[in-house]
Amino acid sequence: MMKVELKTWAGLGLATALAGAGLSGCTSGAETDGEVAETAQTGENGEGGEGGEGGEGGVSITGAAKDPIVYNSALAVAEAHAIAARDAFAVGRTDAAAEMFAHPVSEVLVEMDPVFAERGVEDFKDLFAQASDAILDGEGAEAVSARYDAIIAALRGAAERAPEDGTSDAIIAAGVASDMIDRASSMYRVAVNTERYEPYLDGYGFYKAAERSFEANSTIIASEDEELHALLTEALELLAQAYPGAEPLAALDADQEALNSASARVELRVFGG
Repeated sequence: MMKVELKTWAGLGLATALAGAGLSGCTSGAETDGEVAETAQTGENGEGGEGGEGGEGGVSITGAAKDPIVYNSALAVAEAHAIAARDAFAVGRTDAAAEMFAHPVSEVLVEMDPVFAERGVEDFKDLFAQASDAILDGEGAEAVSARYDAIIAALRGAAERAPEDGTSDAIIAAGVASDMIDRASSMYRVAVNTERYEPYLDGYGFYKAAERSFEANSTIIASEDEELHALLTEALELLAQAYPGAEPLAALDADQEALNSASARVELRVFGG
């Protein structure tokens, strides 16, 4: 169990404190039949998931152990939170940034511990907790950026140990992007119905993680499936309008129907009917 100083976690809430301690306290989804959960659970006040967050967590351990899309989607959930934390910190949202760095521990990484151990991935949960601590302790932008870089490096290292099942790199990348697009679209529906910042920030992180998966593999996706490439491009363009930055627009008025339809078309193309 990771060492956590109480003064550092004061005010972040029970779920975040549990996350910092390496305990599963805010997972929003149960184990499913080989896929990352795509629907948000309803929490308090009718909002999705823990603390009003929907469409996150919910990683199938059995699926991640054998399916490279599920495995890499779990890593992308963690990366999405790290991106959101970094960019929220950059716009002065320090409390939200600290929470975003902490959340992936309990939402996905604790659940993935057995899979990581089996695949020889060194435990890197401390990196998230330490980044959260760093913000609350007043570390500057350069130090926070370095901690973000260390997290991304750890996630890339874990990705190198993903299971293989014959799925091409292009479809794996597209599958991860599809999952993140679905989560970003789901979170936008939550964000427009609340004054809280965190749902928007979650969705922003998922969008940026989808964008990264797509852009890093755009060429191979296009060479394998031009229609899929076009569908991903369309969905990401719509999300770019919904999430122009870590700070939300005054009015969240993106076309939700168009977002949902674009997300569904990508999912259908990647995974079939």
